[in-house]
Amino acid sequence: MPSSLRRLFATILVFCEPHDVMGLWKKHYDAMFVDYSRNHPSLDLVQQMVLIDIRNMLQSMGKDIRSYPLPDIDHSYDDASHIPHEIFEEASVEQNPEDVLLCDSLNVEQSQDKLTVAIATSGVAAAIMPGGRTAHSRFKIPLTLQEDDCCSFTKQSGTAKLLQQAALIIWDEASMTKRQNVEALDNSLRDIMGRSNLPFGGKIIVPGGDFRQVLPVVRKGSRAQIVGASLRRSYLWESMRHLKLIRNMRAQSDPWFADYLLRIGGGTEEVNEDGNVRIPDEICVSYSGDAEKDLHTLIDIIFLDLNANMADKDYITTRAILSTHNDWVDMINMKMIDMFQGGETVYHSFDSAVDDPHNYYPSEFLNSLTPNGLPPHVLKLKLGCPVILLRNVDPTNGLCNGTRLVVRRFRRNTIDAEIVVGQHAGKRVFLPRIPLCLSDDEIFPF
Repeated sequence: MPSSLRRLFATILVFCEPHDVMGLWKKHYDAMFVDYSRNHPSLDLVQQMVLIDIRNMLQSMGKDIRSYPLPDIDHSYDDASHIPHEIFEEASVEQNPEDVLLCDSLNVEQSQDKLTVAIATSGVAAAIMPGGRTAHSRFKIPLTLQEDDCCSFTKQSGTAKLLQQAALIIWDEASMTKRQNVEALDNSLRDIMGRSNLPFGGKIIVPGGDFRQVLPVVRKGSRAQIVGASLRRSYLWESMRHLKLIRNMRAQSDPWFADYLLRIGGGTEEVNEDGNVRIPDEICVSYSGDAEKDLHTLIDIIFLDLNANMADKDYITTRAILSTHNDWVDMINMKMIDMFQGGETVYHSFDSAVDDPHNYYPSEFLNSLTPNGLPPHVLKLKLGCPVILLRNVDPTNGLCNGTRLVVRRFRRNTIDAEIVVGQHAGKRVFLPRIPLCLSDDEIFPF
């Protein structure tokens, strides 16, 4: 469909870095405007509608159409030319009464806070004020920022205008971000708001995250550096005690396990003479010493009756085996794929090192690496197996990092998959094969 082709065109611009954007536009423009041309005889209007649609898609991916050599948009055709896209899109959404009623689902600790943010399963947030007054039933304007964007804001940029109008900024997983990012946003907001004497320019920032989940890991660090990271983590944790969670909301059906996790995170669980926590036998798989046999036992326990439940997407996406090493993850994935019924489809990566004229890093070597955030070189899949998206390809349609999908069909350069969790559950999407690169990885010198 033309709308799908326009979305694919925007995806190619963002992720594939085509060297001839205008040539790509001219070659496929006729296929992208067919739906608009049926109801609008003016070719100029049709072209503007196509450009505006692509611009909106690019904005949802955090990009500006003006950075690409495409025809200019005539703002006389654009009803939202003077309004940031996110705000214009939000204004057209009707208020959902169910969102307002979210305050009734708050637990005791949340309802007693002066400012409580209740996040619905749909990703909608509600700010609850004292006395039960709801400031607004939706805080749904996404601010998609790259790690270095905070340093490049100007007072006239679209993102800066959004920040100026925001009544509340929710920063999910703030505990996982780098200190420099927090400082950059603080400095940027002071500048944008013109209030250099107030933290974050006077904006209300609600950080999400749990410092108990942030390990004091220093890559290739000395013992002194690791101890220092641990002390800094403890200091941050203590300084935010009034914000910390005291109830596990995801394990309410298993109170013992929820309390056990909180005791470990809070450092109150009993330890042995070596300072290690002993995991109770009832949540462990017995160890025989035979790694291959123990792994099969673990798989059989986690994925009980796999063959009988293979077609049940709820069954297949509510179970997972976690590991601390990428190569172990790949090995377990291979075993799991072999257990699925049907024939397998194999995709290979095309690895290359940038600026390597002497071929110090041949493709055979690159193919053997499994860095964070990249799929394995040999990707084996079968129909019905679950996959997880690694990049924000199309957030407005549910294709964001961490989205779980089930494979429904294979094509040469795309995978037809179904979203199985969240507000977009049931939607069929095509996952394109796009270029991926290492980001801020200090292990590899390329």
